[in-house]
Amino acid sequence: MGALWHGFADMGAVERDGAFVVARGEGAYIYDRAGTRYLDATAGLWFTNVGHGRAEIADAVAAQLRTVAHYSNFGDFAEPATQELAEKLASIAPVPGSKIFFTSGGSDSVDTAAKFARRYWHELGRPDKTIVIGRQRAYHGMHVAGTALAGIPVNREGYGELMPDARTVEWDDAKALLALIEEIGAERIAAFFCEPIIGAGGIYLPPDGYLTEVRRICRDHDILFVVDEVVTGFGRIGGSWFAATRFELEPDLMTTAKGLTSGYVPMGAVFIAAHIAEPFFRGGVWWRHGYTYGGHAGAAAAALANLAIVEREGLLDEAKRLESTLHTKLAALADHPRVAEVRSGLGAVAAIQLVDPSEGLPLVKTLREHGISGRAAGQGAMQISPPFVMTDDQVDELVEGFNRALG
Repeated sequence: MGALWHGFADMGAVERDGAFVVARGEGAYIYDRAGTRYLDATAGLWFTNVGHGRAEIADAVAAQLRTVAHYSNFGDFAEPATQELAEKLASIAPVPGSKIFFTSGGSDSVDTAAKFARRYWHELGRPDKTIVIGRQRAYHGMHVAGTALAGIPVNREGYGELMPDARTVEWDDAKALLALIEEIGAERIAAFFCEPIIGAGGIYLPPDGYLTEVRRICRDHDILFVVDEVVTGFGRIGGSWFAATRFELEPDLMTTAKGLTSGYVPMGAVFIAAHIAEPFFRGGVWWRHGYTYGGHAGAAAAALANLAIVEREGLLDEAKRLESTLHTKLAALADHPRVAEVRSGLGAVAAIQLVDPSEGLPLVKTLREHGISGRAAGQGAMQISPPFVMTDDQVDELVEGFNRALG
């Protein structure tokens, strides 16, 4: 029996069957201990945008660790790499002049945004604005606020009431948000959290016009609009750094992680629009919040190297190519009797929705027998979120692997 407790796992089954150990990776492939190769259909957990085995990221981290691994970003402390990364992120932010608050990952970023939204309204003399709203099927990480905000009830089971001021609305109906605002009163609502593409909840693309409409509703009712780009950020939306840029959403806050470092080192960041940050930059105001490893210098070096690869190799455009390729080539799978539908056509993401959701987890293991490393999300949705370096020929390999696994 092993000592490792896996996240989101039936540990009895893992103890019985053993772990699937990923020993190394290269490009769009991973390898197990026996050297068997698997096409990585999911870029790890959505994050390996630049592909596996990028030595220059490792070298950048090593060089930074030899200089100073990390110190602190509390008070007036800073490190050169962290300052440089903040300036880089501000330069590509959907809202010019954004401030960057670093975290250790996506769950940290979401909880940071939830706390900030409340603290912001308190600073403006409106302390009754404490309610935060999420959507059904949405996933916002696994800290307390993110778990409460998300629209995945099974993830909240067994904990009691985590956050009484959290609400959820239908994921695809802007009028439902408006109705909840009218019911509760805008004077009590701090923020609305919105994934541009619902990720772990099953990969659901936004209905036409939805994002623009909910953004307008939030602006009209003086509610902070928080775009959760932990999945879609740093290119996965295709053609742009962020969905907020592609859809001109001008978020008040934007949560990010995953693609920031392509998963080479844990790191997240919250983008805070300048006009929202302004009350805290007047002097004499403390936001008593932060993380020991927020803005870690080694992680900042990894992020800078990762973003440089994305720019140098044109990977934003490659993600846009994958948007088209996945949409075209996965379409044939929709005719399979075990497949209910294929959701694709926006960003380097897709879902193969199974007719029987209970077949999702077994199919993950069957896919491995056919050289594909995959993952089930939501209710029987097979997640497709490849590294941006995946070629069109490798997408053909992916489709063929699914065809064989489905039988």
